[in-house]
Amino acid sequence: MATKGALSGTGRPYAWYFEPLRWLLLGLAHLPLAVLYGLAEGIYFLLAYVVRYRWRVVTDNLRNSFPEQSPAEIERTGKAFYRHFSQVVVEILKLAAISPAELAQRMRFVNPELMTRHFADKRLVLSLGSHMGNWEWILSGAALAFPGRAAGVYKPLNNLFFESFMRRLRTRLGADAVPMLATLRYLVAHKGQGHTLSLLTDQAAGPEDRPYWTTFLNQDTSFYTSADRLAVQFDCAVLYVGIRRVRRGYYEVTFTELPDGREAANAPAGTFPVTEAFARQLEKDMRASPEQYLWTHRRWKHKRS
Repeated sequence: MATKGALSGTGRPYAWYFEPLRWLLLGLAHLPLAVLYGLAEGIYFLLAYVVRYRWRVVTDNLRNSFPEQSPAEIERTGKAFYRHFSQVVVEILKLAAISPAELAQRMRFVNPELMTRHFADKRLVLSLGSHMGNWEWILSGAALAFPGRAAGVYKPLNNLFFESFMRRLRTRLGADAVPMLATLRYLVAHKGQGHTLSLLTDQAAGPEDRPYWTTFLNQDTSFYTSADRLAVQFDCAVLYVGIRRVRRGYYEVTFTELPDGREAANAPAGTFPVTEAFARQLEKDMRASPEQYLWTHRRWKHKRS
């Protein structure tokens, strides 16, 4: 039996027995952030000291990325990551209830003019982000900073309840959430209208994806090349989206111009200037604030053939 009217992003209803969980999560979301950060400390203790959630993955990723660091430094960075991650978890939940004014106060866009001048030219903008800082707050913050112009691509979840819940978190402050398979349709519909589409571009691309390989944090690393292809196909401007936590619950977002679709179209065959420029910017940010990256992800699971 399904809950009437409780629809996921797929348009299909989720099962009724998820309703108590929905009310619990909404109740937690209405707590002040100061209280939620107390909850985050408990999550941090469980993840870092009791469950040791993916501790091997985290430490292996850190050790391979920063071979110059001592075991003690790797341990400290790993523990700092778990504290940051626990805070991000409750911050994402808070999106279900946070007011536009509070989120706008906590998300500062350092140089929004780099985005708005492309809107003035009615160009599509690809905003290339990563799992740095609070990647979910960026989209909602952009919806407030650039009303009616911000959308983000996401991969729908298999669980219909969590798909519905996360989709509502992402869209309640005005952003559009675009399922991955609808990316082209969105770009076609908004070409020439001055919109931005956010892509998380740091995921590991497999051999079947014809990835771009580059040295990244001392390792052979594969990247998806969709940003280059889309930029050329739709004559997009491209911005790197850097995010930095300046203190608990407060972030700064800085845009950096990357090669646009016209430059990518004129690049030598077999090169991916957009993706390469993105990798270099992300590498710089990860070196500056390693604890703010999502190290539990198996980022280097693929090997160059």
